[in-house]
Amino acid sequence: MDWDSVAAGDVVEALREVEWSTSPRLALITRPLAIIGAALTALSLAFLNDSFAATFNEKAIRTIRQFSPHLAAKMRPPHMPVIRGRSASRKTVYVCGQPRLVFVLLGLTASFVLWFASCGLLWILYALATALLMIMLHASLRTPNLKARLNTFREEFRAVWRNYSEL
Repeated sequence: MDWDSVAAGDVVEALREVEWSTSPRLALITRPLAIIGAALTALSLAFLNDSFAATFNEKAIRTIRQFSPHLAAKMRPPHMPVIRGRSASRKTVYVCGQPRLVFVLLGLTASFVLWFASCGLLWILYALATALLMIMLHASLRTPNLKARLNTFREEFRAVWRNYSEL
């Protein structure tokens, strides 16, 4: 479109023709709880990663230590007894003094409430069903042992190439 030929009066007239009584279709404007729920869901799922949870724990404790050293000391993970160089139990990841599972479950519960309050729970179920369908479709159509097939093809190609080069 040539914007040089558009006059200010044309823009004003076009804006008068727009029906302003309908609500906008942007989810960010109409459903901010859904956006916050999506962010909280992503953060909760990120806590399942060991390195992310440990890094978040260290940075959170370091930040809180600047304001309240006593609270930061309470947020440290409990000490595990060490027997012959190994910890007594499997190494549990702690976030702000609590087991990681507590943070994940609290975050997912809060995000579920936000999704429910924003009436976006049905869309999440549709997205989850679509994702599971795509995973199953990919798994069923995947070529088994692709690496071995490619190696066999490469060896066959080399054998044929050697025969042509000998001629």
